[in-house]
Amino acid sequence: MHKISLELPEYEAWFTPYYADGFLKFLTKIGILDFTIMGGVFRKRTLAYLKKNNLTIDYEGKLNQYDLVFTCQDLIVPKNIRQSKIILVQEGMVDPETIWSKIVRKLKFPRWAASTTMTGQSDLYDIFCVASEGFKELFIGKGLNPNKLRVTGIPNFDNCAEYFNNDFPHKNFVLVATSDMRETYKYENRKKFIQKALDIANGNQVIFKLHPNENVKKRTSEIKKYAPEALVYYGVPIEPMIANCNILVTRYSSVIFVASALGKKVYSDIDEETIRKLTPIQNGGTSAKNIAEEARKLLELSPQKTDGNIVEQKFRLFIRKKLAKVRN
Repeated sequence: MHKISLELPEYEAWFTPYYADGFLKFLTKIGILDFTIMGGVFRKRTLAYLKKNNLTIDYEGKLNQYDLVFTCQDLIVPKNIRQSKIILVQEGMVDPETIWSKIVRKLKFPRWAASTTMTGQSDLYDIFCVASEGFKELFIGKGLNPNKLRVTGIPNFDNCAEYFNNDFPHKNFVLVATSDMRETYKYENRKKFIQKALDIANGNQVIFKLHPNENVKKRTSEIKKYAPEALVYYGVPIEPMIANCNILVTRYSSVIFVASALGKKVYSDIDEETIRKLTPIQNGGTSAKNIAEEARKLLELSPQKTDGNIVEQKFRLFIRKKLAKVRN
C-alpha cells in the first residue's frame, strides 16, 4: 500500500491498520482476535511501520470522505468504505478449497469463516489487482467476475532478485518455513513435518524460520526435540534466507513464490507446476506503478461509486484529491 501511494503523488494518502466493524470490532477490542491481522502484534507492527515512515494515519477511516480505498483483503469490508470506490490488491497466497470453505460459500456464512480461500468473493470492489495470469485463472475458476480482474503484479512479490543481495551468514542449506496453523486453530502434525524436512535434507544443514504468529519458545523447543542440530530463526526477514538456501520446505505459504521466482527447489502442499503457474510476475518492481495507473483510470471513469461492472504488514490505503489549502 505504501509503494502504491508513492505512485499517486497527486492524491492525499491516508493509512489505517486493517479493521472490522460490528461484532468483529468488539472481539478485536477485547483481544480475542489478536491472532489475526486486526490485533495483537500485527496491529502494533503496522502502526510502528506507519509512524516510522511518517505516513498519515486515519484509524478506521473516520476523519474524511475518500475517493478511493485500497485494501489487501476483502474477507471483511467495513460499511464505512462501501460508498467509496475500492481496489482490492492481492496480498499473496490464498488458502486451498476445503469441504468447510464449500459449506461457507453454500450457506453464505461470513467470508472470514473460511479464511483466505474466500479472497475476492465479496464482489464489493471495483477492481481486483492480481499477481499473475495463473492467479487470474484461479480466481475466475472460483466464480469471480473476470471484468474486474487486472494482472498487474503485486508490489511485495515482483522483484525477488533483489534478495540475492543480502548479509545472511548461511548458504546452501535446507530452509524450513513453519506455519501458524495451530495458532489459528487448524490441525498440524508438526513432528511429521519436521521429519519430512530432515528426510529431504538427507544430512545437510537445516534451518527453521518460525512464522511470526508462533510462540517462539514453545515452537523452538519442539523443533529442538526432533531436530537438535537444526538452527532456528525468528523475527528476521525470510527472503534473504530463501535467496541463500538450496531447498525450501513449507506447507501452504506465500514464501513459495519468492523461492519459485529465484529458481529454488520447493517442497510444499502445492505441486511444482501449480507453483510455477501462480508465481507473481517479476517486473523489476513496477507493480505499484501498474496498480496506480488502474486507479487513475477508475477515478477518471466516474466520480461516483460504480455498479461493479467495470471492464479492475497489513493495512488499508485511503486516497482523495489534494486540497487547495494545506491544513494545519
